[in-house]
Parts: sequence; structure tokens; C-alpha cells
Amino acid sequence: MITLSNVETQEEEVNSSCIGLAPDAIPSAKSSRNGVSVEYTHDASKKWFVFRASYGREDKAYDFIVEDGVYAYIAKREVIKDVHGKRRKMLEPLIPNLIFVYTTDETAYQYAKSTPELSYLSFYYNHFEITDDHKNPPLTIPYKEMENFIKATSTHDKHLLFVDPAKCHFKSGELVRVIDGAFIGVEGRVARVSGQQRVIVNLSEIGLVSTAYIPSAFIEKIEY
Repeated sequence: MITLSNVETQEEEVNSSCIGLAPDAIPSAKSSRNGVSVEYTHDASKKWFVFRASYGREDKAYDFIVEDGVYAYIAKREVIKDVHGKRRKMLEPLIPNLIFVYTTDETAYQYAKSTPELSYLSFYYNHFEITDDHKNPPLTIPYKEMENFIKATSTHDKHLLFVDPAKCHFKSGELVRVIDGAFIGVEGRVARVSGQQRVIVNLSEIGLVSTAYIPSAFIEKIEY
């Protein structure tokens, strides 16, 4: 399929402030409190754990974890809010209260069970699995699935959506890849959401995330 970098659409204005990721690029995690930065590197001893922070304290947990030297990620999108009578661009969590942490089993359990500074943090459990002691294990996200999710949401595009499957009208079951634009490298299924063609990314046991509008020229079928 031909890649067209200058395709225009009347359905949606191009958000020029959103810069896409290279297919293999994952942004560093950076604390908002003191600027500490942690780079993401794939490590076979680590998993992507999902945590729930009560009362919207995911940013607080994120800062603590990054300052502890551990990579963490919160999916966010740009919104415009009134602050003291002025309209300002801000980032808000796309999936409220959830934070994704790339770490070892030992550190994950330490954060969830024995770190006083994170007393408001708990595991997001996998309710589709049962351990030998008849309990639900903490949910972990497969590496490639999480990488795809980060590619889709690191744009902070204001049109990103955490969507109800009932509101996704899938065109087919075929997997596609975005080959141009802000969402380059993202893989998923094509659907119409809010009247627009978008690519839907699945996040295991959590839900579906929709990109912004994607022109057909920016999409190719994944051949196996």
C-alpha cells in the first residue's frame, strides 16, 4: 500500500502537536517532582504489572516508582480545562486509577504489600485465572501487547478513547498496522467509533483503546 504523508481529511483536524513514535520507540519514564528519568529496556526477568491507585493517586505512585529506579507508565491524553478562569491544555489519565509497572515479581509484591509510601496502591487482579491456592493472580500484560499500547497512547492525542466494545463497529477481524502518521507502528483492528475510522488496540482483561481517526491510506493488512 502506498504511504501518503500529506493526506487531509474533513472529518478531523490534524493535531500538529502530536508526534508519533518510531515503531520500536518507548518513551522514558520521568518523575514530575525532581526530573528523575528511567529508560525502558526489555528484560526477561521483568513483567508488566497492572496496579490500581485509589482516589486518583496514580501520578503520586508513578513519581515514587520512577524515583525508585523502576520503569512505569500511565496512559494519558490531552484535554482543555478551565483553570482559574483560563483555558489550559492538560494531560489526564486515559484509564483512571491504573498504572503499569515493568518490574520483577519481588519488587511488584513489595510495592503492593510492604511499601508504606504506596499504601494506596494495589494489584489489578486477573479474574480469568485461578492459582493453585484458588486465588486470582495479579494481572500482567504480555510484552508485545504493552509495547503496542504504549505506541498508541504515547501520542497523548486528545481523540484517544477508552471504549466500550459495544460501541466499536468492527469492519472485519483482520489485524492491521498503521504505516504513517502519529500512530505509526500501532497494530489492531479497524472499527468505526464516534462516526470515524480508527484502529482499536486490545489491552488484556482491561479493555479497548481507540486511536484518533486513521485514513485508509495509512493502514495495511498484516500478513502472516
